[in-house]
Amino acid sequence: MFEFRKNNQIEFGMVSSMDDPDIDVVEMRRESRQGLWFESLRLLRDVFLIIVVFILLGVFAVQPVVVEGTSMLPQLHDGERLLVNKLVYYKWRSVSWGHLERGDIVVFWYPSDPDKSYVKRVIGLPGETVEVRNGKVYINGRELNEPYIDTIHNQNLRENVLKTVDQHYYFVMGDNRDNSSDSRVWGLVPEKYIYGKAFFRYWKPSKAGFLEHGEYDIPEPKTLEDLRAEEDE
Repeated sequence: MFEFRKNNQIEFGMVSSMDDPDIDVVEMRRESRQGLWFESLRLLRDVFLIIVVFILLGVFAVQPVVVEGTSMLPQLHDGERLLVNKLVYYKWRSVSWGHLERGDIVVFWYPSDPDKSYVKRVIGLPGETVEVRNGKVYINGRELNEPYIDTIHNQNLRENVLKTVDQHYYFVMGDNRDNSSDSRVWGLVPEKYIYGKAFFRYWKPSKAGFLEHGEYDIPEPKTLEDLRAEEDE
């Protein structure tokens, strides 16, 4: 009696292809090996695509640069890392991806030695007259407001400079006016020598962020009465 029940007892947890002709029989070891192989191929594919994207960005769009020296104090410090937009002259359907403006921090090949590159700020645009007098900058006779300048770095006033910027050239200066070799010394920068505009600082982490451009409204020229009033003071 007990033997009869044992022979007819239903076994739970066992799966057989005879139970259902449509059932998929899975061999776990073989499937796991195949799954690992396919996942490895997918990982290699993703890594390859990421590398290609970074190479394309580095060649055509964005490039990291290292600040060397103190000519851009207090905005930039020696050893800091920047990201540079290389699409400064690229246009697509009348849309410019990097139009240069006054106040932009640019990276360019040094005109006197193209093997070297400098980081400076755009001060004078093509067609403008730039005058540097007594530590102040004048654009077409109007004083330029420069909020990024620290008076600590603008005390040893150099000789006066008066320069008209040619077409396809730029007048650049360092923020540290007392310790910057720039257009006051060696002249204008050809447009073709400017290969990028700095827009983001990623090192050091404590100062990471987008670089400030600032406002550059040039006030109206001072009247004769204003000049006389300043002399009286």
